[in-house]
Amino acid sequence: MPIDSESLATLPRTPGVYIFKGAGTLPIYIGKSVDIRSRVLAHMRAADEAEMMLQTHHVECIQTAGEIGALLLESHLIKQLNPLFNIRLRRLRNLCTLQLIEKEGSIIPEIVTGKDLGLGLVDGLYGLFSSSHAAKTKLRELADLNRLCLGLLDLEKISKRGCFGLQVKTCLGACVGLEARQAHDQRLFSALVDLKVHAWPFKGAIDLVEQCGSWVQLHRIHQWRYLGTSCSNLTPPPVKIQQSFDLDTYKILVKPIMMGSVPLETVPHL
Repeated sequence: MPIDSESLATLPRTPGVYIFKGAGTLPIYIGKSVDIRSRVLAHMRAADEAEMMLQTHHVECIQTAGEIGALLLESHLIKQLNPLFNIRLRRLRNLCTLQLIEKEGSIIPEIVTGKDLGLGLVDGLYGLFSSSHAAKTKLRELADLNRLCLGLLDLEKISKRGCFGLQVKTCLGACVGLEARQAHDQRLFSALVDLKVHAWPFKGAIDLVEQCGSWVQLHRIHQWRYLGTSCSNLTPPPVKIQQSFDLDTYKILVKPIMMGSVPLETVPHL
């Protein structure tokens, strides 16, 4: 069955979320774009998406005042409705992170669950991972790039001759005193800096402002959680308030908020 031509004809060239629906009432795919019409037509031309498009009978859209609103809405509708063809933004429920602790005179990264630490609320956390295995894989990658000692990272045993990396010359010898522990720790800090998980930088909630002409949307955020959107001239769809830290929401918000690249308004009381 072809896609309803009327629903295609009314697609706008503005930011927002588009929803593919099949024979039932639930969506089979949800996406976002700064140009809804262009993106939907691109789906229809993509050979590797032919199966999805054959099942699509109707397209709906929800316009937003900007790209951030589209990203937030897309992420949260996918998690609420679990469309058949969306996989990337499905919820990750058990995030891990790295916390630096002191052990035997050296600083080591310890893998801990984000739930226990309160992700987004405290400083000193590095990286957001779907599993302990993913965290260890990242640490090994950083060790290779920065000549860190896997033994001092608690990823392997250290013998009297040092770690295995010392024998193959990928470790500078901090495990046997050939390199000062302080120098090793400094390289570890430098390697982790780009993975820093930022603590919420405000005392309370803020509104992130997006505007398109006279249309203003305020996206309310508190402790990196998305609480909903208010609009000046359109009624936004209901969004379930986030009760816990969400990786996708954090990724959408952290750069614009920490870099100050978007207008923000403080909220007197949450």
